[in-house]
Amino acid sequence: MSKFRKKKSGELPAISTASLPDIVFMLLFFFMVATTMRDTTLMVENNLPFADQVEKLEKKDLVMYVYAGKPSERYQRQFGKEARVQLNDKFADVSDIKEFIISERESKREELQNLLTTSLKVDTKTNMGLVADIKYELRKAEAYRVNYTTKNGKASQNMN
Repeated sequence: MSKFRKKKSGELPAISTASLPDIVFMLLFFFMVATTMRDTTLMVENNLPFADQVEKLEKKDLVMYVYAGKPSERYQRQFGKEARVQLNDKFADVSDIKEFIISERESKREELQNLLTTSLKVDTKTNMGLVADIKYELRKAEAYRVNYTTKNGKASQNMN
């Protein structure tokens, strides 16, 4: 016959750390999927106008962004307070838009080049003359698909 033994003390067993790497990699993978990286640093003020007939763009990887507005406060000392054009991460002249469009077109596959859309993100207080100059340069670059980025709302909100 065997003897029954009492446990020496009520100690808990040690925690298994075998699954710890799995948990770390799951968290890492979650944050990699859930986090979006910003493509460009906005250097201009960009308070978008309101519009009531808004459509979402389907393929954002086929969009080239042209920003227009007065420089942010930290850039006003260097670039002034006049409205400027921003292409990618730098200020540019209106005449640089054609080169920008051509280089963006060449960076895409040939079958996608005709599907590229130029999206204008223009501040509400930007002079319409600058927008007309941008559109003229886009026509010279044969970029006829133009999209104006707006906020969803009533157009009467732009008067405030």
